[in-house]
Amino acid sequence: MDNQYAALIVDDDEVFRNRLCRAFASRGWQAEAAANGAEAFRLAEALSPDLAVVDLRLPGVGGLEIVRDLHRMDETICIIMLTGYGSIPTALSAMKLGANHYLSKPADADQILACYQKLMDGTGPENLPVAGPDTPSLARVEWEHIQRVLADCAGNISQAAKLLGLHRRSLQRKLSKYPPRT
Repeated sequence: MDNQYAALIVDDDEVFRNRLCRAFASRGWQAEAAANGAEAFRLAEALSPDLAVVDLRLPGVGGLEIVRDLHRMDETICIIMLTGYGSIPTALSAMKLGANHYLSKPADADQILACYQKLMDGTGPENLPVAGPDTPSLARVEWEHIQRVLADCAGNISQAAKLLGLHRRSLQRKLSKYPPRT
């Protein structure tokens, strides 16, 4: 495929990142994954992507800084910011720094590609749906916070429980449940 589109997926969640890459590849895109800013910039220079999907919360260099630097590197990259921690001020900051649109997690490849297509068709972000669900439920926010703390503790449940002010077994019970949808 000579005219293959290229996508750069920047997310610290390895499972989500790899799933999105596979989904893009199955749709005929060349997809590369980065877990952090340094990796993202290295891949962006080598790949020259048409689309960059960037998570807001990343270890080290944050998503907003990556958006800003990717936009400075190549203004033609369509940048879509993804986050599970959406807010209007953050969305505005992302757009000012060079993001073309902002979607709330969970977003799948079809939603991202539909957004990309609308942006490329010239209908612009003003005609796109508002980014994801209005407000996540308290259960969803709690689950995401627990996941973030657990990731920061490199999966150490005892350490995460201590930081969260929970008993280790209580945390294990919470982790054994499926995440709330919204």
